[in-house]
Amino acid sequence: MSSLIDARDAETGRPWAWRRLLKSLGPGLITGAADDDPSGIATYSQAGAQFGYSLGWVMVFSYPLMAVTQSISARIGCVTGCGIARNLRRHHPRWLLRCVVLMLLVANIANLGADLGAMAAALQLLVPGPALLYGAGFALLCILLEVFLSYARYAAILRWLTLSLFAYAAVVLVVRVPWSEALLGAFVPHLAFDAEHAQALVAILGTTISPYLFFWQASQEVEEQLRRTAQPLYIAPARAGEELARVRIDTWVGMGYSNLISLFIIIATAATLHAGGITDIQNSAQAAEALRPIAGGLAFALFACGIIGTGLLAVPVLAGSAAYAVCEAFDWVEGLDHKPKDAKAFYGVIVLATALGLGVGFIGLDPIKALYWSAVLNGLLAAPLMATMLAIAGSRRIMGPVTLPRSMAIAGWLAVLVMAAASIAFLVL
Repeated sequence: MSSLIDARDAETGRPWAWRRLLKSLGPGLITGAADDDPSGIATYSQAGAQFGYSLGWVMVFSYPLMAVTQSISARIGCVTGCGIARNLRRHHPRWLLRCVVLMLLVANIANLGADLGAMAAALQLLVPGPALLYGAGFALLCILLEVFLSYARYAAILRWLTLSLFAYAAVVLVVRVPWSEALLGAFVPHLAFDAEHAQALVAILGTTISPYLFFWQASQEVEEQLRRTAQPLYIAPARAGEELARVRIDTWVGMGYSNLISLFIIIATAATLHAGGITDIQNSAQAAEALRPIAGGLAFALFACGIIGTGLLAVPVLAGSAAYAVCEAFDWVEGLDHKPKDAKAFYGVIVLATALGLGVGFIGLDPIKALYWSAVLNGLLAAPLMATMLAIAGSRRIMGPVTLPRSMAIAGWLAVLVMAAASIAFLVL
């Protein structure tokens, strides 16, 4: 192991292991960072404000479940050379495909509305101006980048945007945190069987393990194969060991980064808002504004800038995952590496979903209700979709010799049970 770490690349002189790690980061890192979108920030902020540090353990507990689930979706893309929706079209009843895609579309559009509204509100806190104009500007910017940049250049921009999440690590550094209490909340589960905790638990899990992330990462792995002109692994199983090792590193690092930042948000809001008696946060911009008198202007500015940065990352992922799902469902040309004239339907769905999301955020609909129903749909969709993915990944007929290992299958089914149990508990309580 030490020789591997100490070995240096002949061109750069950097440790080879780090060079390999950085080269491995791509779809998994982007997917994980996109999970901490403005609506997710609102969910984690509310958890910290309402319950203090006591729900921090959910981020630690959900990390392996999230990483395994995303690894399965990435594996499906690598092995079959197709995204989730195209595999559903080929191997499952059409009614199941239609239900999944419709629920994903509704949830993504509601989420887009919440995210664009939060980005506009955050910018309004920093630079006073019209929220509608700011929201439209963000929507237009995301559309232009996604439609007119090549996949390689756009993926590079998304990778750089993942750095915006460090704003929340910085917030934790500038506020006073009782670390013994924070670490106790992170590593010792606190269970309370009441409606408020059940709702918070489902909201956190639904925000962390979201169906749109499954579609996005699987399709991004397909895009990566096309960019490198590589064959799907069921055709070239000799490459499976190296390729799946890259996917595993990328996904576990990306999901670890995502959940660590989510934990930082819970800790930051627990140390400031909850400690200051503010226990009801309606959106991420309100969380930023509430930080100003308690934690100071720097923490406020970092929190607000983080909302904008993560929104610029998440909005294209939400719109793009919807476009992949719709186009794969109808067997249309899809992919960010296609020019707009060659994939009109794909880019049309991106534009339409973003525009509808902007409308949801600015036509007077309650953004909190939109976000709530988005979370409900994600929660209802997640467990059955995860079970379907496990069936696909375990099928030798679909995956060839690169089927899912038993250990991953067991962990995947555990994640399904946790998501299903959380949703049932929420409905019952």
